[in-house]
Amino acid sequence: MRGDDPRHDEMFSYITPEARVRPDHPLRPIRRMTEAALGRLSPRFDRLYSTTGRPSIPPEKLLRALLLQMLYSIRSERLLMEELDYNILYRWFVGLSLDDAVWDATTFTKNRDRLLDGDIADAFFAEVLAAIKADGLLSDEHFTVDGTLLEAWASHKSFKPKGGAGRPPDGPKNPSVNFHGETRRNDTHQSTTDPDARLYKKAVGREAKLGYLAHLLTENRHGLIVDTAVTAASGTAERDAAIVMLGELPLTTRHVTVGADKLYDTRDWVAAVRQMHVTPHVAASVNRRGGSAIDGRTVRHAGYTLSQRKRKLVEQAFGWLKTVALFRKLRHRGGRLVDWIFTFGAAAYNLVRWRNLTAQSA
Repeated sequence: MRGDDPRHDEMFSYITPEARVRPDHPLRPIRRMTEAALGRLSPRFDRLYSTTGRPSIPPEKLLRALLLQMLYSIRSERLLMEELDYNILYRWFVGLSLDDAVWDATTFTKNRDRLLDGDIADAFFAEVLAAIKADGLLSDEHFTVDGTLLEAWASHKSFKPKGGAGRPPDGPKNPSVNFHGETRRNDTHQSTTDPDARLYKKAVGREAKLGYLAHLLTENRHGLIVDTAVTAASGTAERDAAIVMLGELPLTTRHVTVGADKLYDTRDWVAAVRQMHVTPHVAASVNRRGGSAIDGRTVRHAGYTLSQRKRKLVEQAFGWLKTVALFRKLRHRGGRLVDWIFTFGAAAYNLVRWRNLTAQSA
């Protein structure tokens, strides 16, 4: 028998968003983990807000919405607000009822900037990492460090001589620009769209792009992210950031190793790491002028081979951040904001990885 196709526009509904989300939905464990971390951050939120005035967007809901944006690859905050308006799953995760109004995109962005001033991304990342460590999933001995280029939200046309010199544009919106024969360097040019971005190429023979360098320190047991950094793009930034991140490790054992690719195979960097009582398991660059800084004292051990195999886990983290969290092409401008949002993205990756590891052990 064919069913009817009536339209029911009732005013009331007796089904809550909680009842709409199935019990085994993969977002449920992530929401529980997020709630625990945000609960511990509540005193920190209190210090960021005034006790008088009009209530703003609750920081817990704002962070859950940002987390949802990365988990579901939503390309903009304006689109996030639009989907939050009609998606019951998103409303449940953020903590909105079906009758709650969705915020204006501009208001949402301004409230997010308040959390930037309070370094909430670092605090949230630390809380998630502490909970993962309490579950016994982190290694405190073997690590991997690596960096990647994040393409800035700025075009080559915005990379102009400092001081306003140069050829005048031939069009008000999309001028024609010819760079042939022009020397363009970071010390003489700057992007007018994102002044913190720098012109950089990742390898010889690759095209130069405006961007930032993002750095990760991961542990080798499960590939979880232990520390992050975003720096200006330069030839030594990856090695410099690695030294800083390794220096922040709470070393509790004498047998600490760090894996890395051939870029880190320099005598200065290897010597600096060894001075920190960390064994550098760096891929040996045999074709480097002067030879590799890694000798038989290191490569003869079985742990070196294991580190070289395990260090590929950091590529999974970069791959997730660039594809799922949409960091391949940045949607934010300014080094401080890019660093904030990248750290928050690393926390999102750890939550997903933590959920998957917990499900495997169950």
